Amino acid sequence: MAEIKKVILQNGKTRYRFVVDVGRDENGKRKQLTITKDTKKEAEAEYARIRHQRDAGTLIAPSKITVGEWVDEWFAKKKEDLEATTIPNYETQLSYIKNRLGATRLQALTEDDCTAFVQWLLTNGRRRPVLVLTGDPDRPTETLSGLRPSSVDTILARLKEILGRAFVRQMVRANVAEYVNVPKQARKQDRRLNPKVKPWTVPEVQQFVSGIRDDRLCAPLMESLMGMRPAEVAGQRWEQDVDLARGTVAVLNTRTMVRNHYTVEKDTKTTSGERTLPLPRLVWDALRGFKALQARERLAAGEGYTFSGYVLVDELGVPLDTRKLRERACGLMEVLGLRRVRLYDARHAVLKYLAVNGVTDVVLAAWAGHTNAAFTKAKYVAPDAEDLRSAAAALDGLHGLR
Repeated sequence: MAEIKKVILQNGKTRYRFVVDVGRDENGKRKQLTITKDTKKEAEAEYARIRHQRDAGTLIAPSKITVGEWVDEWFAKKKEDLEATTIPNYETQLSYIKNRLGATRLQALTEDDCTAFVQWLLTNGRRRPVLVLTGDPDRPTETLSGLRPSSVDTILARLKEILGRAFVRQMVRANVAEYVNVPKQARKQDRRLNPKVKPWTVPEVQQFVSGIRDDRLCAPLMESLMGMRPAEVAGQRWEQDVDLARGTVAVLNTRTMVRNHYTVEKDTKTTSGERTLPLPRLVWDALRGFKALQARERLAAGEGYTFSGYVLVDELGVPLDTRKLRERACGLMEVLGLRRVRLYDARHAVLKYLAVNGVTDVVLAAWAGHTNAAFTKAKYVAPDAEDLRSAAAALDGLHGLR
């Protein structure tokens, strides 16, 4: 039994106090708790409880650390495993947690707090409210002050990860956010207000391809239409990545815009992202033409030309970023009278076309740069009515039509 001391406070009241070892921290330093109770019996009972939980490995030592302080400590370690392009996204997500829950003591945080946090994100989390068309003649617009469920999902995932780590460290008794989720009604309302943009159909892709044949950036835009990510197109280099003799491109390098302000160059996000793709004939021809054009531009510009070695450059050889590529693509869509979609949505159209036209799952995943074929199909392959036409034709046979 620990030595329980009788202490007299300044106001004359009697208390009973003891100090108990509760283990060691991550640096091996001994941790101790000082406990004060009104009676000796209470002090003895509390000491017995602490010792039992300590020996069983279930003791949660009292701590005054706040959610905000723990977020900062957690993130300082987490950053060591994050890509430079991912860190700003985490900073934005964590700012919501710190601003709303940061002052709460970590051990005092409850499931109700987390549920209220999700509701606040859905209703008032948006920093700049927006107006959207509702399709309702009696109420044509609606002011949105909350974040979309997909954004809330991401923030909530960070909160669960943070609290999960605190639980592993025995800083809290439970991950109180573990069973907190975005309500289904919020998801239904979001689908009503924000219907998914459908990827281009085959005729739309073909119209775009036909319309960009004479554009200077035809080759890199065509690479987007063979399923390469915009950052992969922007990071491509003539010498290291493009083999015009064999008709292949190696995806090894990316150039990514961060917050639309600066570009970060790095290798692919995963080892599966590193791949070598054979070039479709039109893309092969476009790259040949683009390299010849750049040679002429370099000759014309003389000393004013910047030789960077990248494929995606302007007339003076200065590398272009994904924002410039996106702006060029959107401008061409407008000229051609096409639905405006993201270049990343063009990737969806490509992978869906390959999937519904018999490309095997393993080849589809490898082409996309994914490890898991199921992920590729779940995220990128959403057949529409035209893709299901063959099924209707098969049913004609069942119905007795030939």
